[in-house]
Amino acid sequence: MNIDMKINAVYMPYLNRTEPTQIFYGGASSGKSYFLGQKIVIDNMNGVNWLCCRNVAQTMRNSIFNEVLKCIINAGLGSIYAINRTNMVITNKMNNKQILFVGLDDPEKVKSITPIDGVLERIFIEEATEIKRDAYLQLKRRLRGLSEHTKYIIMAFNPILKSHWIYRDFFGGWSDDKNFYSDDKVSILKTTYKDNAFLTEEDKKLLEDESDSYFYNVYTLGNWGVLGHVVFNNWRVADLSDKIDTFDNLKFGMDFGYANDPNAIIKLHLDKKHKVIYICDEWYQAGMSDDELLYVSKDFIGKDIVTCDYSEEKTIDYLSDNGINAYAAVKGPDSINRGIRFLQGYEIVIDVRCQNFKNEIEQYHWREDKYGNPMAKAVDKDNHLLDALRYAVEDEMFEAYAMAGKRV
Repeated sequence: MNIDMKINAVYMPYLNRTEPTQIFYGGASSGKSYFLGQKIVIDNMNGVNWLCCRNVAQTMRNSIFNEVLKCIINAGLGSIYAINRTNMVITNKMNNKQILFVGLDDPEKVKSITPIDGVLERIFIEEATEIKRDAYLQLKRRLRGLSEHTKYIIMAFNPILKSHWIYRDFFGGWSDDKNFYSDDKVSILKTTYKDNAFLTEEDKKLLEDESDSYFYNVYTLGNWGVLGHVVFNNWRVADLSDKIDTFDNLKFGMDFGYANDPNAIIKLHLDKKHKVIYICDEWYQAGMSDDELLYVSKDFIGKDIVTCDYSEEKTIDYLSDNGINAYAAVKGPDSINRGIRFLQGYEIVIDVRCQNFKNEIEQYHWREDKYGNPMAKAVDKDNHLLDALRYAVEDEMFEAYAMAGKRV
């Protein structure tokens, strides 16, 4: 069958690599995710079973699952596929081969997942810097059984931090003056926004105008980053599934998104006695209308109070008029640093399913002057859930400052 796909020219030579591990990394908006969605569909049309993974299942629906769906629709293949959106299973009705999606936060499902016909031949790990090395090794063991197709794992990501296990394991032969490397175990392709022939001039300008050196280095240039001046070191990740039902001091915060920025809602339990904040749940999605946000809020927040970004009074009024106990956060001088200081006085325990919050707190850092010294101002980027957290604990912060006799 002739498959009509407009594939970015830079990726064409990498449609049929055979190395056991293949890495596609680099800057934001380089087109790598969409290309890999295209590759997955092309392979599946040729009889390959694919498993697509991400560290947390709920983050996949609006990322690689939607990317694969777009590739199917854009190629005019919609009638060929049966799509189970609930279970995120896509089945090719012509050859019975499947594209399966699973989160690595459900290890039992990962162990048991299998296609209805044949064996798993290929695995795609989206945002691979989110996963632990052991998860990668476990996934390698899933590629077993007889098949006429070459088996391998593909990982895609923005490079984030040089201390990551992926850098240590795979980049020993890498040279920063090249954009490709391969040996008998791994192939690595680095791309940036400049390689994406379908990017708009507006998108390019946003990346080129990035003022923060870390974000420019990682997301614009696609280089491995080094963070020396992180804001928070007082956090850890834990499985809170056995504790969440016992939490009784629940608080909610909401940060509103714009065009490409996500709406972010956070649910937490604050243990004042032991000075611990437990991050229980998150909602993180861009491009939502007020009606969609209202629907999500009713399910996520219910009748509890939620403290919101003060800059969107109309949206707060809309939510309030429709049954959500939404209130604006108090805007004041030095409100961000005041909130940071309060949060630094607590241990922050993050549920394993709150991947977006972990991503934010891990990279949240102070701005630097021209000499690389930290300034008393955090970078205002990729901090939507962190802002929501500050809003959520605002009342506790005011109380703490009042008891200490400090101005707020």
